[in-house]
Amino acid sequence: MIDLNDLDSDQRAAASAPRGPVAILAGAGTGKTRTITYRIANLIDRGMASPNRVLAVTFTRRAAGEMRHRLGVMGVGGVQAQTFHSAAMRQLSYFWPQVAGNLPWKLLDNKFPLVGKAARSVGIETTTENVRDLLGEIEWAKATLITPDRYVAHVKDRKIPAAADKIAEVYRRYEQAKTTSEGMLLDFDDLLLHTAGAIENSTAIAEEFREQYRTFVVDEYQDVTPLQQRVLDAWLGERDDITVVGDANQTIYSFTGATPNYLLGFSRKYPHATVVKLQRDYRSTPQVTDLANTVIGKARGRVAGTRLTLEGMRPPGPEPEFCTFDDEPAEARAVASRIKELLNKGVAASEIAVLYRINAQSAAFEQALADAGIVYQVRGGGEFFQRAEIRQAMSQLVRVAQRAGTESIRGSALEILVRSALAPLGLTPEEPEGTQARERWQSLEALAELTVELTRATPDLDIQGLLEQLNQRASAKHPPTMQGVTLASLHAAKGLEWDAVFLVGLVDGTLPITHAIKGGDSHIEEERRLFYVGVTRAREYLVCSWAKARQEGGRATRKRSRFFDGIVEEPIDIAVPPRSKRSKRCRVCGAPLGSPSEIVMRRCVDCPSGVDEEVFETLKAWRLDMAKEGGVPAYIVFTDATLHAIAEASPTTTDDLLQISGIGQMKVEKYGSSLLETLAQFR
Repeated sequence: MIDLNDLDSDQRAAASAPRGPVAILAGAGTGKTRTITYRIANLIDRGMASPNRVLAVTFTRRAAGEMRHRLGVMGVGGVQAQTFHSAAMRQLSYFWPQVAGNLPWKLLDNKFPLVGKAARSVGIETTTENVRDLLGEIEWAKATLITPDRYVAHVKDRKIPAAADKIAEVYRRYEQAKTTSEGMLLDFDDLLLHTAGAIENSTAIAEEFREQYRTFVVDEYQDVTPLQQRVLDAWLGERDDITVVGDANQTIYSFTGATPNYLLGFSRKYPHATVVKLQRDYRSTPQVTDLANTVIGKARGRVAGTRLTLEGMRPPGPEPEFCTFDDEPAEARAVASRIKELLNKGVAASEIAVLYRINAQSAAFEQALADAGIVYQVRGGGEFFQRAEIRQAMSQLVRVAQRAGTESIRGSALEILVRSALAPLGLTPEEPEGTQARERWQSLEALAELTVELTRATPDLDIQGLLEQLNQRASAKHPPTMQGVTLASLHAAKGLEWDAVFLVGLVDGTLPITHAIKGGDSHIEEERRLFYVGVTRAREYLVCSWAKARQEGGRATRKRSRFFDGIVEEPIDIAVPPRSKRSKRCRVCGAPLGSPSEIVMRRCVDCPSGVDEEVFETLKAWRLDMAKEGGVPAYIVFTDATLHAIAEASPTTTDDLLQISGIGQMKVEKYGSSLLETLAQFR
């Protein structure tokens, strides 16, 4: 029996709503995934739906994996939770013989060569940037159901990367090139187009599909495209057993063809629909939600009946800070200084983010964080399980699993087996010196540490079971957590949250971005929603900042973002740390330090450390014990670089520990006593 008492009253209303059309308008942090998971489980528990007849679609494999995991924890199996494209591929693979007979097809996962060839044939220069722009334009056209013949007529008011007639011809030739003597090449949009077409044009296929799937759930409904809606309509037919979940305030992907109109018009399409609003925000403090409500409250064109006002359910926290600076370097140094304060207060580095509108803004903040000795990671460097070295590692583990005798290996022996298998790929006992080699090593080390985590959680896990769990994580895009402050664009931050968020570079021309200002009101309103998304990423601390000039000492030509009008009258300046006269240098040879690890150790990786190897090995053994006790990977306790710094500093008090980069108050409270006791034996 599914207990809905764990939900609040609005979540419970959504989860217990009868079959039929249901729209859940879910604000940021209101528990939408929890709610729709309970709704699916409740429908099944009450006999209103059969697990294998429910199809839930999401926009990311991670979201689909999370939904399957939560349903599994609740004892509900058999529900198909997939992305639009995964669901379409599965259906098309099954129905293809009825659609095309013996004509073979395969997935085209790299469109670049075909688009490049088509571009050359019409006289467009095929630089990487040009081809990528053309790719994006073709994807937009297909997502909005615009064919090559209709393209020119539909882009009169759209900013496009080349002449409309030439783009249309590139589009046409690209489509033609996908039909070859060996069969058809289908891109990801084709999967949706052919799936919809198969159901629309064949009564037999439609009846078979609709017999199989009778209940539908759509997550992030504000981001569907006309093509995805066409697929949904084909799936449903004349039925209306559909639950959609979304927030029009978080529509930030219109450049891909996404539109909130289907969410906003849901009640018009289904006049008898049940509409439930989720407005209790369990993520953010009232201070953060108040600012979010003010920001979005000034938006134009919000549809009555769909507006959401967040209510912060966490205890009160600090007021958001608004700061202005003379130039970008000063802004970046101040942000780094403020982050240092938060780290010293015990906020974990992994719970802090610096968010910006465009990736090019990251450089100043990367430099400032490096100068301050703060470890960081730039989000968007590639999904963990998609990295070349991890794919190679997975293949290597598959080969190892095929060897005779490995099926009986478990526990610590399995951990040793994995490390030995990864050694030829670059998993050496110590980090290598080269930048690329070091990045490869760090990925392999993270995979090895993940193995430790999984074997500790499941002592009977063998190598086949390990591979299954790793593949599940790869499918759901659940990489092992990396330490460090996150730097990311606002788009990349969608769906994430942190204890402390710094929204930086908030000037007109950046947010809203220049091309949006030129594009008119609808584009500016999307930029406002992007700002709203940034604000709602923060749980407790929120700092908004901007600079009057880009270069140090430059003319103050910038104006703060128009989105602050009526919100902030007098910006609050905070002290700006003086600019470092020179970069951090090695305390041994004096050379500039490049990597965060070197900054933590205050020396080059190849300079003599002066560390007693017995001390370092003892610290590593202590770290492993702490990791086992806490059920976390070893690097979450302390990185190798931090252990080196501890061994070199030989701290004797907690104050000494706090002077070491990478150690904050929270780490001291958690590990300080045990760590100092371990070190005491060497004095």
